[in-house]
Amino acid sequence: MNDNSFSHTLDQLRQMAQDALDHARRQGASACEAEVSVGFGQTVTVRLGEVETIEYNRDKGLGVTVYLGRQRGHASTSDFTPEAIRQTVEAALAIARHTASDDCAGLADEDLLAREFPDLDLYHPWPLPVEQAIELAKACEDAAFAVAPQVRNSEGATVSVQASQFIYANSLGFMGGYPSSRHSVSCTVIAGRDEEMQRDYWYSTARSPDDLEPALAVGRRAGERAVRRLGARKIATVQVPVVFEAPVAATLLSHFVAAVSGGNLYRRASFLVDSLGKPVFEPSIQIRERPQLKRGLASAPFDEEGVATRDRDVVKDGVLQGYFLGSYSARKLGLRSTGNAGGNHNLILQSGPLDLPGVLKAMGRGLLVTELLGHGVNLVTGDYSRGAAGYWVEDGVIAYPVQEITIAGNLADLFRSIVAVGNDVVVRGSKQCGSILIERMTVAGD
Repeated sequence: MNDNSFSHTLDQLRQMAQDALDHARRQGASACEAEVSVGFGQTVTVRLGEVETIEYNRDKGLGVTVYLGRQRGHASTSDFTPEAIRQTVEAALAIARHTASDDCAGLADEDLLAREFPDLDLYHPWPLPVEQAIELAKACEDAAFAVAPQVRNSEGATVSVQASQFIYANSLGFMGGYPSSRHSVSCTVIAGRDEEMQRDYWYSTARSPDDLEPALAVGRRAGERAVRRLGARKIATVQVPVVFEAPVAATLLSHFVAAVSGGNLYRRASFLVDSLGKPVFEPSIQIRERPQLKRGLASAPFDEEGVATRDRDVVKDGVLQGYFLGSYSARKLGLRSTGNAGGNHNLILQSGPLDLPGVLKAMGRGLLVTELLGHGVNLVTGDYSRGAAGYWVEDGVIAYPVQEITIAGNLADLFRSIVAVGNDVVVRGSKQCGSILIERMTVAGD
């Protein structure tokens, strides 16, 4: 896979976006925006030492949104011919003519649009021949089987290489875009003892292959985690402190983001409505959004509407400093876009001094959660109830694995009862945090 593997250059994408804008204007649109993107990738999965799948993907698309005053229409195509682009614009206009006027519809405010485009080092092509990808996946899976004889089966090891580039443009004169890449190595295996079977996995993802965990380390981690779960028990219902291991702790940040995102706020479908400037977390909690981190998995110089991104405090000393808003939701709330059309960027929960063993020691006795099941979260009330698996901890040390339990509480209470945040950060997406210790939750078992 070579640096020139894109089907269209950025200049060609710029021209297509401009053609769409020009045609929309000629057809009477009062405003227009267009995004054109192309991508490609290769994914190899090996299972039990044999190649299971080899997938190649090539993607392309053009999306056009037009406005007739405050009437909005959108259409898209994967055909990049000039005629198809014109037809897509006309389809969007036809839709706009039949939609109701909405005072909050429209392009982003012009003064918020990005004027500078820093290089965030997001594009690192990985010229990985398929034969080498297969060998890498085999080595990853072999490392998992080498952990212990109890690793008996595998759901496969996967090596994925992906790259894309896009241009976004609108009729206010904004045009910007860039290439980016995202690669990953993953492994899922099954450990067994007598009739018992336990499954676990590990994966690593990064913009650059140089930042990935080594394939052998990913496989070994997957094998160790599967073996460690053997002998899992049920436990009696109890109220105890709970530690969310770093990969699952990030889901708590996801619930927070959803609760303070524009769509849920203006619909008043969140337990954090009207919470700006109020304590939401325990006072030691600091959460920052850093959209322009070099090589960040959620880095971007501008959001999906061209609004410039910038570093900001989202939570400071436990107090909510800002929402996550695109232009439409901001207008609904009488506010301005925060540059979050399309979601948050590199949301970072400040770590404390403790690693995971230190967090467990601080907890003393309780539950370490390493897997969550189901979707029992009510954003309107904050009620939280999810199936879980993990480990029982006594005297600050893992005693034995547990399964078939449910953890429950209310997110508003959980956020205000965070005792510690570990420094064992695992970066896999747009939210970064270490393990999180909650003062008390209901753990339902037998």
